[in-house]
Amino acid sequence: MTIHDLHNKLVNKDISAVELTQAMIAHKEKVEPTVNAYLSDSHEEALATAKTIDKKIAAGESIPMLAGIPGAIKDNICIQGQPATCASKMLENFIPPYNASVIEKLEKNNYISLGKVNMDEFAMGGSTENSALKKTTNPWNTNYVPGGSSGGSAAAVSSGSAIWSLGSDTGGSIRQPASYCGVVGLKPTYGNVSRFGLIAFASSLDQIGPVTRDVTDAAIVLNAISGHDEKDSTSIPGDRPDYTKALIQNVKDVTIGLPKEFYTDALDADVRNALDNAVETYKRLGANIIEVSLPTIKYGLSAYYIVALAEASSNLARYDGVSYGLRVDADNLVEMSTKTRTIGFGPEVQRRILLGTYVLSSGYYDAYYLKALKTRRLIKNEFDNAFAKCDILLTPTAPHTAFKFGEKINDPLAMYLEDICTVPVNLAGIPGISIPAGISSNGLPIGMQLLAPAMGEEVLLRTAYTFEQACPECSSVAPTGEVIL
Repeated sequence: MTIHDLHNKLVNKDISAVELTQAMIAHKEKVEPTVNAYLSDSHEEALATAKTIDKKIAAGESIPMLAGIPGAIKDNICIQGQPATCASKMLENFIPPYNASVIEKLEKNNYISLGKVNMDEFAMGGSTENSALKKTTNPWNTNYVPGGSSGGSAAAVSSGSAIWSLGSDTGGSIRQPASYCGVVGLKPTYGNVSRFGLIAFASSLDQIGPVTRDVTDAAIVLNAISGHDEKDSTSIPGDRPDYTKALIQNVKDVTIGLPKEFYTDALDADVRNALDNAVETYKRLGANIIEVSLPTIKYGLSAYYIVALAEASSNLARYDGVSYGLRVDADNLVEMSTKTRTIGFGPEVQRRILLGTYVLSSGYYDAYYLKALKTRRLIKNEFDNAFAKCDILLTPTAPHTAFKFGEKINDPLAMYLEDICTVPVNLAGIPGISIPAGISSNGLPIGMQLLAPAMGEEVLLRTAYTFEQACPECSSVAPTGEVIL
C-alpha cells in the first residue's frame, strides 16, 4: 500500500499505527532472509512512536501525512544513537551523536523508520555489490542486483518491507535502483533538500531524495524533507510549495523534449520499446513532443567520474584512524593510517580515492579536473538551452534492466556505463525522477526518467503523475511485495 492509502486508514481508524507497524515488521521478517535490504533495525523505537501517534488520533488531533507510516533510511544518513555504517568496515561501529537535518524534519512529521538499509560502500557503486556488510537482492529476481548505490532503499520499498525510504543520489543512486526494482525514485534539485548529516561522497553532487511506491508518495516525502537549512551552505533559500498540489492529470500545456543523444543503438530493445510507448501515451494525453540535442552529453560520464572522484578523495581523507571510525594499531602514525585505510576501505573505494588523488595532483589538475569542471559548465548550459524549448526531458533511466550478480563487478567501466543516463543530471544540479514504464521480456522492471529545470519539481511531478495514472499497467508489485493488510 501507499503512504496516502495508509494515512486514510489511520485517520479513519480502520487500523492503528501499532497494528500497521507490527504488520510491517512481520512482513519484513518474512522477506528479509531473501532480500537482505536492512543493515540494522529500530523496531522498538518504531513501536513506541506508533503508540504516541495512536494516542494523538484517539484524542482527535490531526496528524501529518507521514505519521505512523513505516519507512527506512539509507545508512549514510545520520540518526542520533543509531549506526551509520555507510556499508563499510571503516564505519561499521560508528554511532552518530546528532541527527541529519532531514531526520529532524521527519521527526516533526512523526515519522517511523524500521531501520537503516544497505548500500554500496560510501555510496560508490551501481549494484550494491560493493557493500562490505551484506548482499542485497532484487525482489523481482534474487539472481539480479537491486541497483545502487541506494539498492537497499529500493529493495525495501519494492519488497514491501518499507512503505517509503530515503536514499542519496550522487550520479543516479536513487533513480537507477528505483528503475531496477520497479519503484519511483526522485532526485530533487541540488540544494532543495539539506545535505547536513549526509555522509559525503561528492559534496557538489550528492542529494537526498525519496524512494516510494508511486508519485504521490514521492511528493509527500519531498514535502517533509525539503526546505532551506542554515546548517548547509549549499541549501537554496526561500519557501517550498506544497508538492502534492502539483499532482494534476494534465500535460496539455507541457512540451516534452527527447534528447537524441540518449536514444542510441546501445539502448536495450525492451527499454526503447517502453520509452516509445510512453511517448505515444504522452501524445495521446495532449503533450507536445519535440526532439532536442545535448551534444556535450557524451562527455558527461567522463567529467562526472573526474569531478566525483576528486571530491571523494578529499572527503574520505578524514578517515585516517585518528578521530573516529576504524583504527588498526601500528608502531607509528603513518603505518597506522595506511593499515586502517587498506583494511577499512573496499576495492572500489580505494580505486576511486586513487583516481581522485591522481586528477588533483600537481601537473594533472589542469589536464583533468579543471577540464572536467569546464565540461560540467557546458553540460549545464546545454540543459538550460534545451529547457528554453521544452518543459520536460524524457530519457531512459538506465540503458538496460537489472543485471545478474557478478556480471559487471569485475569490469568497472561496464558498471560505470550503467550510469550514463543519470550522471549528467547531477552535474547540472537539476531534478530528475524515475518512474516505472513497463516490464521487460525477462520479467524485470523498466524505468523512465523525466527531467526538469532547477526547482522545477512541480512540473516534474505533474508530468510523472499524469503518465502513472494513464498507464497503471506499467507499474506492478514485486513477487515479495504482496499486500500485507
